[in-house]
Amino acid sequence: MADEATSGDWLAPDTFRGQVAVVTGGGTGLGLEIARGLAARAAEVVILSRSPEHHGALLEEGARRGWRVSAEACDVREIAAVEGAARAVLARHGRVDVLVNNAAGNFVCPAERLSANGWRAVLGIVLDGTFYCSREFGRAMIERRSGQILNVVATYAWTGMPGVVHSASAKAGVWAMTKTLAAEWARHGIRVNSIAPGPFESTGAASNLWPSAEAAAEMAAKIPLGRFATAREVAAHCLYQLSPLCAWMTGECLVVDGGISLARSMWEPGTRLERRPRAERQTERP
Repeated sequence: MADEATSGDWLAPDTFRGQVAVVTGGGTGLGLEIARGLAARAAEVVILSRSPEHHGALLEEGARRGWRVSAEACDVREIAAVEGAARAVLARHGRVDVLVNNAAGNFVCPAERLSANGWRAVLGIVLDGTFYCSREFGRAMIERRSGQILNVVATYAWTGMPGVVHSASAKAGVWAMTKTLAAEWARHGIRVNSIAPGPFESTGAASNLWPSAEAAAEMAAKIPLGRFATAREVAAHCLYQLSPLCAWMTGECLVVDGGISLARSMWEPGTRLERRPRAERQTERP
């Protein structure tokens, strides 16, 4: 990888030393940047990905840079696969301190045209997968009475957005799960938080959500800060939530979206609103 920087370079080199971190969907995009940042700050990182070909980037960089990284093939939609991956990770490492539920699936489709298979696929990855992984790795955290979970959600989980009823419903469930597990597992010393990124540069998201240059430009124009984030920028906020700086935060969601979820203005900032004379306005009343 030509650019050696990681999302955790602002943290102390040994921030996560002695910790074992599991990142679902950790071979590409945001998951890869989270995994790289954790590994660079001395964590032992295990990525879970359905496709083994996605493991190569982190494993190759890890071998070159002396990171302690490994990978497990796992379809988080399948409880047996998650159970097997959890057993393998715990047998190899003896513990899990951090779980990042990042695996996701999404595509734009009007609700009336969404197939049952499309609905089930996204709900399976996002909602079922997050619960299966949280339950299996959470059990190990409960035994040790320590650990933390970070779930990746989206602001449209509470604002709604056309074309993503499957993803919005799944992410809303994950946000509810975040708060519920935070309340339930705090007594075991486990923190559970979430992050809601806005649009960021990602091959997967681009192909499904803004597949053309025109669509990307239209999307960027809707972001108040005027650009997409990079995956590394978003991952840096993930590492902030996982770091000791947030040791007293649980059941919360950090929104990192360039302002795109803010309410739209009724007028264009920078322009002057001309007020009509009172008499003219009164004549229009019924």
